[in-house]
Amino acid sequence: MTWIPTWAAAAWGWFRSGLRRLAGLQLPFPGRRTSAAAGAVDFDSAMQVSAFWACVKLIAETVSSLPVVFYQVNGTQRTPSDDHPLFGVLALKPNRYQTRVDFFLTMVLNLVTWGNAYAIITRNGTGQVASLLPIMSSQVETRLLSDGSVVHLYTSSEGITALSEESVWHIKLFGNGIVGLSPLAYAANSIAIAQANEERVASVMRNGAKPSGVLMVDSALNSAQRNEIRASFADLAEGNDDNLIVLDKFMKYEKVSMSPEDIELLQSRKYQVEDIARFMGTPSVLINDNSSTTAFGAGIQQIIEGWYKLGLRPILENIELSARVNLLPAGERRRWEIEFDFDALLRADMLARFDAYNKAINGGFATPNQCRAFEGWPAVAGGDQLLVNGTMVPIAQAGQKTPIEVRPSGN
Repeated sequence: MTWIPTWAAAAWGWFRSGLRRLAGLQLPFPGRRTSAAAGAVDFDSAMQVSAFWACVKLIAETVSSLPVVFYQVNGTQRTPSDDHPLFGVLALKPNRYQTRVDFFLTMVLNLVTWGNAYAIITRNGTGQVASLLPIMSSQVETRLLSDGSVVHLYTSSEGITALSEESVWHIKLFGNGIVGLSPLAYAANSIAIAQANEERVASVMRNGAKPSGVLMVDSALNSAQRNEIRASFADLAEGNDDNLIVLDKFMKYEKVSMSPEDIELLQSRKYQVEDIARFMGTPSVLINDNSSTTAFGAGIQQIIEGWYKLGLRPILENIELSARVNLLPAGERRRWEIEFDFDALLRADMLARFDAYNKAINGGFATPNQCRAFEGWPAVAGGDQLLVNGTMVPIAQAGQKTPIEVRPSGN
């Protein structure tokens, strides 16, 4: 038996528990816990916590609501185009069961809970993607082989199927480069505390939300008498029945105010909303947490825009580049770009939009028809020319003097 120094054993334990990339099964879960969880946490139980559900739903529904746009690239010019075989798959109907919205709801749901989203790729005879079918991340094990290749083991009702990395569209959050880290797993302690709080609240409500109390008598009682009185008058502080209780003249019931434990419970429930939202990268105000700010108060627009740019945009960029690299043939990746129409999220109110259009047209940055197109309005005659402020003439005629007509004298 080989003796290993204590410091070496501790270092090895630290190494194995940290983020690593070794050949074999890639785990998106923590190697160790900083403390014992308040209870067992899995996907079903976590989704019963309102804060976690709200964060997942907000991110998944926001991403899936964005249109997918294909751009044909020619040098520095980009032109929107639906003339690519992948457009009908990714932007309209990825598979026989789902629309684009359904598909991305499923993919993003898996991505922001398990840290990884998988879809089986089916290709036609020319090698183009014909369909994308999402599979649940909880049914997939990703392994790194000794030769550097990656294989995904998919467990279904038909058994275990080994899928090559070329046959699976794998989107991942930050991690070791092979798999992403699971927010569900790393937030397990916070979710478990929220679950324990909910169970405590449920226990109180099952008791009719009745506070504890003291039943006082003016004589000494033995154990049997105490138990009999406790059983007879338990509904004073326990149970949901609101029957009229009649006390003898030598009895007096005094209600006890909320215990320090219950007071702490209320504060803990508020904190868990913020803590879970922090794990999910979502401002708590966006999931209806009004404890520190009002949902419609000053600064809410800045909070939303900040979340769009710092919380949501990285997820969109991740999906966009992954689609371009993994779904387009190598020869087309420089000639085509795939993006979500992110401008729809940052769309301002009508007054702000019209003011921006006015400045863009007056400054010669956009034509009237381009601005009309943003609103979905038809083009107008003469609206494709750039204008400049002042006389509002076509930019090609700016600076030219209008000839002065000279009329003969009247004598």
